[in-house]
Amino acid sequence: MYTWDFNVVWKYHNLFLVGTGVTIGLTIAIVILGLLIGLVAGLMQISRSPTLRWLSWAYIEMFRLTPLLVLLLWFYYALPIMTGIKLDALSASVITLSLYGGSFYAEVIRGGIVSIEPGQSEAGLALGMTPGRVMRRIVLPQAIKRMIPPLMNQSIIQFKNTSLVSVLAVPDLLYQGQIVAMDTYRALEVYTTIAAIYVIVLLPLTVIVKRAEQHLAQSN
Repeated sequence: MYTWDFNVVWKYHNLFLVGTGVTIGLTIAIVILGLLIGLVAGLMQISRSPTLRWLSWAYIEMFRLTPLLVLLLWFYYALPIMTGIKLDALSASVITLSLYGGSFYAEVIRGGIVSIEPGQSEAGLALGMTPGRVMRRIVLPQAIKRMIPPLMNQSIIQFKNTSLVSVLAVPDLLYQGQIVAMDTYRALEVYTTIAAIYVIVLLPLTVIVKRAEQHLAQSN
């Protein structure tokens, strides 16, 4: 029978702390950048310009239909060969995860905007407001409330997606855990600890999302 020994893992707690910090910092960066990219792509989706709509659709589908691991490897290994621009592992990870997350954020943002009754926009235009002002003053304030739960859910997924950057040797939580596992031969304890850290970090966020969804349902 296997004998668990987490004392061995505790000796490397500094590595787990560093890895957790890198994972959280990376998540914050890719969520912010992904939201900005998603906002632009989402607005392009509802643009009157067929060219902008096509470009947005092509970007969204390309990233949504391609496995994230494949994208990470492509940006790190193939892009420098094609462009001559060499990316370090962290830069390649940030760019890839931001673009990948942005494709999902874009659909959430587009869906939130089109869910608002068209009559409200028409009323604003009838009052002499410009389309941009109608979007800022009437549509977006209502749409954002509906977007918050799915955007937060997608951000939680982004946090978990960061575990894939370990294949590029980015010193995130999983990569640090792999180092500890190879050094201690205690893979069960190491990966159980990593799973527990993910749960500890994400559990409060999932509770917030649930409450936001309940609040939105009550307000509707």
